[in-house]
Amino acid sequence: MRMSAVATAIPPIRLLVYGIRQLWTGSHVIDDAALLLAEGRVAWVGRAAEAPPGQHDVYDAGGAIGMPGLVDPHTHTTFAGSRARDFERRLAGETYTAILEAGGGIHSTVAATRAASEDDLVALTRDRLAGMLALGVTTVEIKSGYGLTAADEAKMLRAARRAAGPVDVVTTFLGAHARPPGVPDYVDRVIDEQLPVCAPLADAIDAYCDRGAFTLAETERILRAGMAYGLAVRVHAEQVVHTGAAALAASLGALSADHLERIDDEGIEAMARAGTVAVLLPGAMAYLKDPAPPVARFRAAGVPMAIGTDFNPGSSPVRDLWACATLACLTMGLTVSEALAGITTHAARAVGRPDRGWLGPGARADLALYDPPPGEPAELRVLVQYLGGHRAKAVFKDGRRVI
Repeated sequence: MRMSAVATAIPPIRLLVYGIRQLWTGSHVIDDAALLLAEGRVAWVGRAAEAPPGQHDVYDAGGAIGMPGLVDPHTHTTFAGSRARDFERRLAGETYTAILEAGGGIHSTVAATRAASEDDLVALTRDRLAGMLALGVTTVEIKSGYGLTAADEAKMLRAARRAAGPVDVVTTFLGAHARPPGVPDYVDRVIDEQLPVCAPLADAIDAYCDRGAFTLAETERILRAGMAYGLAVRVHAEQVVHTGAAALAASLGALSADHLERIDDEGIEAMARAGTVAVLLPGAMAYLKDPAPPVARFRAAGVPMAIGTDFNPGSSPVRDLWACATLACLTMGLTVSEALAGITTHAARAVGRPDRGWLGPGARADLALYDPPPGEPAELRVLVQYLGGHRAKAVFKDGRRVI
């Protein structure tokens, strides 16, 4: 017998979270703050002394530091296999490109991911997402790109979506991640074979436009084909050499262009005009020993800057978004406030989820609370000063406590 909707409905939660010593709203700081969470949204935010009266449950944050649930806007979290041997080879002086050409790099991860079952990939992805959630990350973008066939790319995207739970997953189709050896018509296969089965499983399309990857013309073909399926656009751009991919991304109304170590002024101006977010990836920059992207020029032009881990098994085996926020300050020149916005508001914009990454009336009720490192004051800047490892004392997703 079917139960009625009334009988099965989950009662709405009204929860006042108070006792927050310092809160980052996504744009500014509130001291001695409180939030009212109702029906999965933020109903009110302000100083605790001004909290609205009424009937609601309460949670005492105990003087913690408060943040919107963090957003990681660029990851490759769904994969199988290890690249530890590649790491040793790079330490010994081999270049990433040389390792790739010898069958290592992405190609070894492709082989392992193809061999893994979908259930295996779901389990691996869930474990990795659980580690991110423990750090306060509540939304993660996950790309495909280690399958490079229609069946394997779709398998990756299904696994990424199945792995979602307390952490929201935004999926990106990245069939144009690398060229499988011996497939001269691979771009046609991405468009004609992979896109029809992968587009329904993805929120966005991406392509790696660079030396040794895909040309600017090929990238435009692939991205436009994805747009025809209604996918948002994101681009790996200007990492190894300048290609013009950032300007292309902006011309297509892309949500983001990512990496950007070799972007030129034309690309920066185009991104500023289009409102395309610059996603900075300090983990990959450190592992590959790349130069820093031109943060001062982004700042001057008004280009919003997000920060991602680029978590992957080779060029950025980094799962800690807090560590990347700190590295973005140390190696790229971001300020503390820019780093905080980079892992919240701007990161949410980069993945096309403007309803999160900030805390104000109407925002998603995603909240992370942290105790400061021992002996430090409960101030936001100490979370950026200390390099990573900031496990959340509590995490709320859609207004419900999940940690």
